Amino acid sequence: MNPTQEQLVALGAVFESAVLVDKLARTGQIGEPALGCMLGSLLVRNPQNTLEVYGGDDLNLRDGYRALASSLERDPASLQREPLRYALALLGLERQLAKRDDLLQIMGSRLDQIQQQVEHFGLVHENVIAACGSLYQDTISTFRQRIQVQGDMRHLQQPSNASRIRALLLAGIRAARLWRQLGGHRWQLVFSRGKLLKELYPLLRG
Repeated sequence: MNPTQEQLVALGAVFESAVLVDKLARTGQIGEPALGCMLGSLLVRNPQNTLEVYGGDDLNLRDGYRALASSLERDPASLQREPLRYALALLGLERQLAKRDDLLQIMGSRLDQIQQQVEHFGLVHENVIAACGSLYQDTISTFRQRIQVQGDMRHLQQPSNASRIRALLLAGIRAARLWRQLGGHRWQLVFSRGKLLKELYPLLRG
């Protein structure tokens, strides 16, 4: 993978978490492999490459790639508006988090505790999801800028879905951080759309 494709894996993961949040908010259901992939990414500390963060392949990032492609293509017919809104908000929130060493420290120590829970209960156990959700609440939710999730109130008001949504947003923040560490910049989404799409299409077909 070249550096741009490494960035696109991370950016695809931002969009994947946004797509999953949107789907959960509208339908109340998402697949367990996709959820496990995103939760697992929170616990990978020293990856050899970007794909390793997502389990070694990008099978579970395909919906994110599609949403990213539709955003870069700017085709009104295929544009996924809510996932795009969530993804851009995640990129903005990550910028704020990067300036907060206190919150980064809390995240580090709490993720160590979550790792122990995973070893005990398993990755997609409700206790693990709840712990990830409350970590999001205690850190990212303290910022003035908040992500307003739109959807069916019957699903949004269920505590288990609320935890899943927060856990997925936390995984989206992790992906946004990874994207920036790999050299990603917001202006690329405006000025380098053609270049990004050229590298993204093979990933979509892969």
